[in-house]
Amino acid sequence: MRKIISAAVFISCCNFLFAQVIKAPEKKEGEGPWTQLIIRGVTLINGTGAPPIGPVDIVVEKNRIVSIDNVGSPGMPVDVKKRPQLKEGGKELNCEGMYLLPGFIDMHGHIGGADQGANAEYVFKLWMAHGITTIRDPGCGNGLDWVLDEKQKSAQNLITAPRIFAYTFFGQGSKMPISTPEQATEWVIENAKKGADGIKFFGAAPEIMQAALQENKKSGLRSACHHAQLNVARWNVLNSARAGLTSMEHWYGLPEALFTDKTIQNYPLNYNYANEQNRFEEAGKLWKQAAPPYSEHWNKVMNELLNLDFTLDPTFNIYDASRDLQRARRAEWHEDYTLPSLWKFYEPSRQSHGSYWYNWGTEQEIAWKENYRLWMTFVNEYKNRGGRVTTGSDNGYIYQTYGFGYIRELELLREAGFHPLEVIRSATLYGAQALGADKDIGTVEVGKLADMVIIDANPLENLQVLYGTGAIRLNADNKIVRAGGVKYTIKDGIIYDAKKLLADVKKIVDNEKIKTGWKLKQPGAE
Repeated sequence: MRKIISAAVFISCCNFLFAQVIKAPEKKEGEGPWTQLIIRGVTLINGTGAPPIGPVDIVVEKNRIVSIDNVGSPGMPVDVKKRPQLKEGGKELNCEGMYLLPGFIDMHGHIGGADQGANAEYVFKLWMAHGITTIRDPGCGNGLDWVLDEKQKSAQNLITAPRIFAYTFFGQGSKMPISTPEQATEWVIENAKKGADGIKFFGAAPEIMQAALQENKKSGLRSACHHAQLNVARWNVLNSARAGLTSMEHWYGLPEALFTDKTIQNYPLNYNYANEQNRFEEAGKLWKQAAPPYSEHWNKVMNELLNLDFTLDPTFNIYDASRDLQRARRAEWHEDYTLPSLWKFYEPSRQSHGSYWYNWGTEQEIAWKENYRLWMTFVNEYKNRGGRVTTGSDNGYIYQTYGFGYIRELELLREAGFHPLEVIRSATLYGAQALGADKDIGTVEVGKLADMVIIDANPLENLQVLYGTGAIRLNADNKIVRAGGVKYTIKDGIIYDAKKLLADVKKIVDNEKIKTGWKLKQPGAE
């Protein structure tokens, strides 16, 4: 998603010219890595689906986990004899009473946007402050070379940023529109040579999609697709999965594969895809046109996707405002952490992509609530049958601010029926598997990279403690307190103070408010 540049443009053009955002500054903001780091007394949620266990001591050498030691029983003093010994020059981090999880993976992370006024530092720090240590950039909207440069700097820990997987928009950088299978094959070969990790599709003619996906699979790269309505009537999710697509974004293309009494969405005859109220209002009615849950055709489509080892990345959060606009618009973090330019971008507009509030009300929201019910039923059952469901945010649009929207995604997976441990697994291990990176990241296990999230509250009891703003509680003295907020984000064995990163973001936002004289007011207010 980007302002004005819609899926229509992505499909019809290849010579992409995006305004790039300012890169992240090169400066050391975390501590480490050390020859030895021991995280003491933590309760571990390892990301595999295993239940919590603790207290444990976790030993890291440089950027790899070398041991995980049980050091006692809950409620009892730690057995010092069981504790690994600190070596000279090592670092101890006392995390007794805290919870440790693998670093989170955002499978749909756009690195800011010039139209939103969101630069890389702002976005990276919001992600890292919420425990996101890896992102997949679906499209490289700042240009492949730009993203690969930030990817390299992140890998070298020269900037404060998650690990980056760069998926290029199909056709990006081509000298002419791709109109033949041969051109598609040639572009895919060149894309791999340039260092991309995969391809982001919106759809194209069937013969072009077939050629591109087959060549990409042959090259060993992975792929994602937003099956935009402009091509989905002749190429849906099943077509893509059969041709070698490894993951789908959102849900477009899936209801179309589930049609039994039609072949094309029931568009109103005055529909115009470029009118985003048309586009998103009708999208909210699409799941009701699909085969009903657990019916023969519904099961057939699901089982074929499962057999193809296909990944669903639903991004529930990015359409959350469609079913409750006021809730998303008034989320408390907007006041301190949403840039004035980003807030403006979210407001009703005929130009800003995803700002489709021309005349949005009760009828549209009720339709979207039913849309979510049916969508979530498919996703939850897909997970129940062994399918891989990952977590992606697509933030910077539709009142979803970076980092905060990702945690909202975790809540929505829970709403869909996922156990909290299943939610964490989708946010960690399953994302790593979908990226082909589970040898190094995705779980807290010996031999893996030291990417971790540490928090002083139990996220399984309440996922809201993962928000930077924490969760509201009432203490024994009848005082309102805030619980949680990620305390430490560890990437590559380097410890970042997550609350300081969030404070840095607030300062960026405060400075912009002063600079522009901006004050938060609701759309249409005088």
